[in-house]
Amino acid sequence: MGVRVTALEEALAFLFARTTGGFKFGLERTQALLDALGNPHRAFPVIHVAGTNGKGSSLATAEALLRGRGLRVGKYTSPHLVDFRERMLVDRVPIEADAVVEFVERWTPLVVELGATFFEATTALAFDAFARAKVEVALIETGLGGRLDSTNVVDPVSAGVTNIGWDHMEYLGHTLEAIALEKAGIFKPDRPAVIGEPSENIRDVLRARAREVGARPMMVADSVVVRDIDVTSAGTSATMEMSGERERLHTPLTGRHQAFNLAFTLALLDAAGPKYRFSLREAAPLLANVVLPGRFQRTGKYIFDVAHNAGGARVLAETLAAIRPPGPVRVLFCALRDKEWQEMLTTLSPIVDSFVLTDAPTE
Repeated sequence: MGVRVTALEEALAFLFARTTGGFKFGLERTQALLDALGNPHRAFPVIHVAGTNGKGSSLATAEALLRGRGLRVGKYTSPHLVDFRERMLVDRVPIEADAVVEFVERWTPLVVELGATFFEATTALAFDAFARAKVEVALIETGLGGRLDSTNVVDPVSAGVTNIGWDHMEYLGHTLEAIALEKAGIFKPDRPAVIGEPSENIRDVLRARAREVGARPMMVADSVVVRDIDVTSAGTSATMEMSGERERLHTPLTGRHQAFNLAFTLALLDAAGPKYRFSLREAAPLLANVVLPGRFQRTGKYIFDVAHNAGGARVLAETLAAIRPPGPVRVLFCALRDKEWQEMLTTLSPIVDSFVLTDAPTE
């Protein structure tokens, strides 16, 4: 066991060393790796999601629903919270450490020759692991953007953009319209393009790009009606109407925004086809099984949340205001230098009694 732990540490050290060269946009290195692997991403149907916020919540909900139907589900998300292997789950279980070690040992020469980045190599590893595990559907989250993101080699049965906000502007553009066009890059010809964005102007940008590439745009707001949202410490409830059906649904994920993430997920699965579609009545009991660490996760008197941009901080502030946890509310805040940490602090300040900052950049 000690040998394998050492081998895993060495494999992860190799992968994380690939993060030091900055971002390299383009699909050619990922595709070259996948060609060498036998194109494992073509071995299973894919549901592909991009967006500024809400991707993790939406895919966690899709995972619970699809597994509740008995399907074997792979899920690829980023980043991880504690363990690298959290990024690649099969039926909610991280892939084996040996799979990481064996991939790195075999493919290191090609990764080095191609100059593949951490995320490109990791994406190839995930697709290979899912093919070997014989998953029946894979839920794939973009890492950054969409058009040139490594995951965009897939041909999904359904692709969706949750919403558009300010994040990674140095790579994606300095207007919401430019960011929207990058994320809409996951839309594919003759495939559903599910759009959850609440702003009509940005919805129009996403819809136009979907039509340009020959995708079939579908507005979540047009297909799922969300009413009477109630947020409590036990989660979020809302009345939803879809396909002539009306049902009161409850998700254990907390926050008003989670009602709209749920609506997005239902629309995304509906667009993917009969094998993945759920009636509201069928979905209702399965939602109890949704699990997503780090999204307003309550453990005793502590709340853990991975809000990492101004939009995420706003919904965190709204959720805290709705829940009203016993005071005083103290926040241990940590953010990377490229995040909008000043605006995040300003957003949280009205509902927080004090902050402790760790690793916050100074001017």
